[in-house]
Amino acid sequence: MTPTSTPTSTLTSTEDIRLVVLDMAGTTVADGGLVEQAFTAAARHLGADPDRMIDYVRATMGESKISVFRHLFGEEARAQEANRAFEAAYAELVDAGRVEALPGARETIEELQGRGRTVVLTTGFARATQDAILAALGWQDLVPLTLCPADAGGRGRPCPDMVLTAFLRTRAADGVGQIAVVGDTSYDMLSGVRAGAGLVAGVLTGAHDADALRAAGATRVLDSVADLPGALA
Repeated sequence: MTPTSTPTSTLTSTEDIRLVVLDMAGTTVADGGLVEQAFTAAARHLGADPDRMIDYVRATMGESKISVFRHLFGEEARAQEANRAFEAAYAELVDAGRVEALPGARETIEELQGRGRTVVLTTGFARATQDAILAALGWQDLVPLTLCPADAGGRGRPCPDMVLTAFLRTRAADGVGQIAVVGDTSYDMLSGVRAGAGLVAGVLTGAHDADALRAAGATRVLDSVADLPGALA
């Protein structure tokens, strides 16, 4: 692959999909602008102007948050401070009841698992934030594995590490071609493509539109995660 080539995933029969790696915020969990609100709080905590940074935050939705802050603030200590402020602000929003599942998300997960497929939930948030979201939704025992970047060696999307960690830990698939990666951002799509997933599906309930998802390698674009069981039928 040349540096300027467009990545593509390896297509497979949807009947062969054994492992489904689902993003959380924007895909199975309603975002409602909470990421931007928490970022705004973090930027102001560091005395920065959030309006000058918000375009980058939107473009990199899906990437691990500490990576975003490293790009924006440079110095590691400031990036870590911004990340802590972000996580604290997001936790307050979760505690205030601002987090809810997207329509059909839980039912989709239960249906996929009922058909014998393994579902893993992934996020670009830190583990504490991911656990708070799962607790708020009552999803602690919904799937056998949840992953954040730290669980996969520290590299978040667009690296394939979380997808490959799900593959290795669950042993649900015989090869990466039996993996479906589903998310709402370009970085979700890139992580699936780089992992060699057989199906890379974008959903239109989150950060990026259909053109952006396809440009990043989506092989399917769905209105929402609720359409996934039908796409895999």
